Amino acid sequence: MIEKLQAVEDRYMELESMLGDPSIISDVKRFTKINREHSALENVVNKFRTYKKICETIDEDKIVLEESDDDELKSLAAEELNSLRREKDNLEKEFPILLLPKDPNDDKNVIVEIRGGVGGDEAALFAGDLFRMYNRYAERQGWKVDLMDSNPTTIGGFKEVSFAVEGYGAYSKLKYESGAHRVQRIPVTESSGRIHTSAVTVAVLPEAEDVDIEINPNDLRIDTYCASGAGGQYVNRTETAIRITHLPTGIVVQCQDEKSQLKNKEKAMRVLRSRILDQAKQEQNDAIAADRKNQVGSGDRSERIRTYNFPQGRVTDHRIGLTLHKLDSVLNGDLDEIISALITADQSRRLASN
Repeated sequence: MIEKLQAVEDRYMELESMLGDPSIISDVKRFTKINREHSALENVVNKFRTYKKICETIDEDKIVLEESDDDELKSLAAEELNSLRREKDNLEKEFPILLLPKDPNDDKNVIVEIRGGVGGDEAALFAGDLFRMYNRYAERQGWKVDLMDSNPTTIGGFKEVSFAVEGYGAYSKLKYESGAHRVQRIPVTESSGRIHTSAVTVAVLPEAEDVDIEINPNDLRIDTYCASGAGGQYVNRTETAIRITHLPTGIVVQCQDEKSQLKNKEKAMRVLRSRILDQAKQEQNDAIAADRKNQVGSGDRSERIRTYNFPQGRVTDHRIGLTLHKLDSVLNGDLDEIISALITADQSRRLASN
């Protein structure tokens, strides 16, 4: 393990030197890539350097205990030695997790797409509930939410809604939300009081940047049209709405929530880059499908990951068998306990497979 940590520190120092190279500084894409890798290694390197200092001090304290005639100095050394050994043990427990390969997308912003599935109006209402849940979770994290596109229904909620979440580490936490979310409750539209089951799908895409995806303008078909939807505020008589088709992949993105055609185009391009990156990622994952089945957050849109049961006030995450009896709190954005448990389970699985 020490050899691996030393190799990480050596690579960190190499990257640090490269970041001062004028030829790299002038190459924006290369500089950005190197700077990301450098930042990703910083936490591991800092803890390894702390670990090495602790080991040095432990050796010095041992010499004092063995060779000093000063009882008071020996007492201080013994006290410090006990404290340092505890710190050393704690760091040694952390290192296996810190050395796990990091998802290169973890620090990125995300594009979240929520779509009502089975359940009609009730599914659309629950899509609205999830949209509010993620908004409130983002507020707790200090992240910014930017609505990209929406298709609201007349009774509330959304047939589909997409939005960006901007903040350091957004993908590292929200990536576990991809999949099918099931709700069990008495619908607002149901008069007989029967419990219905509906489903909503959530897709969490790491937001691609220009350095990740290069798009040839000739590969795009851009159409403009008048915005429309439920309610007068969604109707626009000018062609401000944008639909972009990426011809090589067939991916279609549209945006109509802004009054400006230019702003709608900018937002649509953000979503398009992220979908192209996600498609490439999915293809890569399919190549290692046997391993992917064991992943906690596989990102499979068809996988039922969670059930929200209103009559019993509980939320169950099926991937890790976690049930919490605090539905209201979760829907108000208190997702920390669920996401922390998912991260821990994912780390444990990866450690076991090493």
